[in-house]
Amino acid sequence: MSTVVAIDGPAGAGKSTVARLVAERLNYAYINTGSLYRALAYAATAAGVPFSEIDQNFLNSCQLEFRGADLYCNGKLLSAELRAPECARGASVISANPLVRDYLMPVQRNSANGQWIVMEGRDIGTVVFPDAEKKFFVTASAEERARRRMLQGEAGADFAAILADIKARDERDTNRAVAPLKQAPDAELVDTTGMDINEVVEYICSRCR
Repeated sequence: MSTVVAIDGPAGAGKSTVARLVAERLNYAYINTGSLYRALAYAATAAGVPFSEIDQNFLNSCQLEFRGADLYCNGKLLSAELRAPECARGASVISANPLVRDYLMPVQRNSANGQWIVMEGRDIGTVVFPDAEKKFFVTASAEERARRRMLQGEAGADFAAILADIKARDERDTNRAVAPLKQAPDAELVDTTGMDINEVVEYICSRCR
């Protein structure tokens, strides 16, 4: 078993917030792997490279590394840039590229480095760390996830548009040829519909102690 708590699930399920708070309570390091795909989307946008045309040469020009929980791309700390809507959309497209997934695999695995970590994404328990000590699949109904994004004040979109975007993202992530989104056979399903964030965090922590 590796020293990893793997938290997978669909877009908008609150995995990032849950994983960060679980890591804080357990005093583990927190690694957000989704930010890696967003970082590549950011770098591609800055370089004028269409997401569908990312190739090995482009990947070779990107140096991604975690320094603690902070993500750097070619020496630049990325933070607010990763929350841009185009980075979120680009991440879904980029994650279906086998070259990208091969490129990022060692970055993700090296982030553990023998320490206890909480890592979240789409395929942590199935592909990146199939031997993770604890695995959870955190989800919620599409309507609930859209409602949460509305409450977060996402600009320029209404409920119907957000819901359609979430359903389209689910379709892409679930049916992509490479490392599709799915619950690992030994992962515990945590449906957060109707739960608040503290309830989810406390439940997962109780299962890890």
